Amino acid sequence: MTMPHHALEIMLTRPLPPASLHRAARVLPLAANHDATRLMALVEAKTAHRAARRLRHRLGAWLPIDVITTHYPDADHTVLLNVAFPPATHVFLKAQARRAHQTPERFMELALHRALAQHADQEIDRLDQAVRELLARTTPAYLISAVGHALTRLPERPTS
Repeated sequence: MTMPHHALEIMLTRPLPPASLHRAARVLPLAANHDATRLMALVEAKTAHRAARRLRHRLGAWLPIDVITTHYPDADHTVLLNVAFPPATHVFLKAQARRAHQTPERFMELALHRALAQHADQEIDRLDQAVRELLARTTPAYLISAVGHALTRLPERPTS
């Protein structure tokens, strides 16, 4: 049986000079974005967790890695998030997880889910307020027409 390959995305703390990227790519083939702050790699391993650990072990000395994520969701529609915390932060998180009777991984997973849910709620509130302000100055028919027109144009980057 062949070992699966996992597509991993690497986010860096700073752009890489071309020479550094070239040296790292000799250790493991990499694809870089335009400013070399995000890289892609295929890593052979039984699980995504092992692939991320293997990647961090092989490239950690060569790259200022912030985060490693799986590029594609798994069968449960989840994406692995591999973050290397400074030692003091790691000790703090382990203590907080112990107090919550959870593993550090589960503690971080739940904290991340709470933060994402809070962000989604804030975004919904922000959009609701913006729509209410628009409706104070126009009719629903004009607003719907304007939204339809905006959605048919090329997508633009969010302003926030």
